[in-house]
Amino acid sequence: MSEYLTKEKTAELFKTYGGSEKNSGSAESQIALFTYRISELSEHLKENKKDHSCRRRLLTLVGKRKRLLQYLMKVDIERYRAIIEKLGIRK
Repeated sequence: MSEYLTKEKTAELFKTYGGSEKNSGSAESQIALFTYRISELSEHLKENKKDHSCRRRLLTLVGKRKRLLQYLMKVDIERYRAIIEKLGIRK
């Protein structure tokens, strides 16, 4: 991964949003992980405006998160609303 994303931080995200540290497959934990990575990359891009590979990676992550959110909205609207509120996205 990256230097800003340690194993402890991923375990914390998975435990908070996925239920356990090992539950990396749930949609909620993946959305939380993508949201954290998006925020870190956004901060990086504020300082390094010409880092185009980082910008591409950011857009890829935003697309993945969007697809997961659409999936979660189709499958279970209550879980979707809960994760949106917890993470503070899609205001």
